[in-house]
Amino acid sequence: MLDAIEAVNWARIPGPADWYRPDLAAFGLRALATATGLVQAARAGSVLAGGGLVHDHSGGVFPAVVTAAPILLAIARHGHSEAGTTALGLLDDALAFATHDRHTRVATPYAEAVAICCALADRLRGAADLLAASGRGGKWLLAEAAEHWRFDVQESEADGDDAVVLGTLAGRFPAEGPQTVELHLAGRVTPLEQVALHYRPEDGSPDACLHVTGVRPSELAPPAVLLPARCAPGAVAL
Repeated sequence: MLDAIEAVNWARIPGPADWYRPDLAAFGLRALATATGLVQAARAGSVLAGGGLVHDHSGGVFPAVVTAAPILLAIARHGHSEAGTTALGLLDDALAFATHDRHTRVATPYAEAVAICCALADRLRGAADLLAASGRGGKWLLAEAAEHWRFDVQESEADGDDAVVLGTLAGRFPAEGPQTVELHLAGRVTPLEQVALHYRPEDGSPDACLHVTGVRPSELAPPAVLLPARCAPGAVAL
């Protein structure tokens, strides 16, 4: 965990200059990873919540928390029990704050400008086994992360003037009628206003099929990614 912390240039991760303290991000994560009791874990958590990863007094969340999420999850898995509880508490706050953040976007391996809540939720899903075994708080985090779904396009076919899209779904795509979603492809973010489940995924399977109204299959070629538009209203051209 310490190597992973030191490998990040926290100062190069963007954040509001009046709130984000990259020095506190690195210091707090090191302190939490090496904490051996409640007092040390609480002090480290206070540092991380006071400008390192979030700013709890204002409800602010910084892009650094997406980078830090795998480290916090590793602390929850391998660190002292009090440190693990603190780590999960920070992730809980971060996702709650991020869900209300309609402006911050971060670069990810699959898209260049993802709403911070969706990027963080994707990190949390990567530790589903840990969270499912972490009591009510962990299960809550998984349930909240599911609302910030992600659909990776694998293939698309014409359906009249529309498109049927096959791919893999992480999280829960709303079943209550057509949704407005973001199409992320080739460095651009484009809103699609009529996207609905073509058929429900089978239990436990990530395979899903969507119906997209008024869009040609060529506009939905892999490696296109679809994400919920409600998380960061407004298209972004990069």
